[in-house]
Amino acid sequence: MTKGGMESVEVFTTEGKGRGLKAQKEFLPGDVIFAEPAYAAVVFDSLTHVICHTCFKRQERLHRCGQCRFAYYCDRTCQRAAWLNHKNECSAIKRHGKAPTENIRLAARILWKIEREGSGLSEGCLVSIDELQNHVDSFGEEEKKELRTDVESFLEFWPPHCQQFGMQFISHIFGVISCNGFTLSDQRGLQAVGVGIFPNLCQANHDCWPNCTVVFNNGNHEAVRSMFHTQMRIELRALNKISPGDELTVSYVDFLSLSEERCKQLKKQYYFDCTCEHCKKQLKDDLMLAVKAGESKPSADTVKEVIQLSKDTLEKINKARMEGNYHEVVKLCRDCLKKQEPVLGDTNIYLLRILSIASEVLSYLQMFEEAADYAKRMVDGYLKIYHPNNAQLGMAVMRAGVTHWHAGLIEAGHGLICKAYAILLITHGPSHPITKDLEVMRVQTEMELRMFQQNEFMYYKMREAALKNQKIQVMPEPSNENAPSLFHKKE
Repeated sequence: MTKGGMESVEVFTTEGKGRGLKAQKEFLPGDVIFAEPAYAAVVFDSLTHVICHTCFKRQERLHRCGQCRFAYYCDRTCQRAAWLNHKNECSAIKRHGKAPTENIRLAARILWKIEREGSGLSEGCLVSIDELQNHVDSFGEEEKKELRTDVESFLEFWPPHCQQFGMQFISHIFGVISCNGFTLSDQRGLQAVGVGIFPNLCQANHDCWPNCTVVFNNGNHEAVRSMFHTQMRIELRALNKISPGDELTVSYVDFLSLSEERCKQLKKQYYFDCTCEHCKKQLKDDLMLAVKAGESKPSADTVKEVIQLSKDTLEKINKARMEGNYHEVVKLCRDCLKKQEPVLGDTNIYLLRILSIASEVLSYLQMFEEAADYAKRMVDGYLKIYHPNNAQLGMAVMRAGVTHWHAGLIEAGHGLICKAYAILLITHGPSHPITKDLEVMRVQTEMELRMFQQNEFMYYKMREAALKNQKIQVMPEPSNENAPSLFHKKE
């Protein structure tokens, strides 16, 4: 079954997993298998005034809708593009007196679209909204209570002159949002800024070691009448060679957790038991729990003690980060690493988590040499655990490369930036803003590396002069959030 631009994939039914997606032709790493615009999407409540409600880009100055004074846009182009979806919302917000929560707004946008187009197959969709999984029957008491609250709030917001829907169907829509809402990120892909529904993507089943990745592309609204004008969309991209007939899989969770923890998270958030090979065989768990090898192998009690200390330290670090106390974070990381290093192996996830935080926070504090040392060890561990074309691996390698470059370690910095560029070309594609930024860095570090190889003394002299005249680029403030996960789950 294929439809409107989806000729390269087919929906099929798998035993025990329901529907899935299958490749209809061969794909190579980096190929876009399909691109899909959102069926409906909204900006998170906390970011409605700093993110464009059409393309989800973060902008310094945004135009506000003069009618409802709630929606914000990059410019008139984005405002015009939004009108079909915002028109009903605009008058409903005015009538209601205020904008409801993101869940209510998303449900309303979905139902207004159904009112306009019907609930059957939309153009380019392989399945209808009616057919999407809602898992309402699997909800616990707390989730059922939240669902009832959402339905009540929705009915208060929904205008009386619009098409009226039954309680069961409204509950179905909220269930779909709860387990199929996809996280939308800003143009740098670093912060989750909204949630959308993409019916075709919802058909891709989970695998902890998937053959595809999903990237959010904010589109290009600046070139209104040119061939470069593109819609906001998600892209499903191949991570390795895929043959016709292969199932297309994506990972709903970050791989950097023990198989048991990933399984618990998947069961809790998506209501299924993961049966992928990596979970069944607990592949890579030994690496993630590695302890120091050799004659003086630590005792089981010592390992247990250090892991507990690591967990306690991570909690203290989170508290200090929330308060913006970054020097305290660094102290906690250094103290923890001293205890971890004689006991835990270089791929142990508790060691890697501390190394990641330490390198990020030290970079922000411009203590680049120490940050580079930790970043290098973090990347060495990640390379043994992650899929070679994993997007999170690519981002971590990029961060390590920039840290080495800032530390004046030009050879290692350039090498890491090239490695990150090779990964992100596959996961994000050449036109994504992150990949473009990385290409600029790659060219710059290559030029500096040539200069360094020709005359080391002159290179450091010029670098010193440049740093005196130009304030070094400050790294972004460390985020308390993890990288945006694939599907958005309301906590």
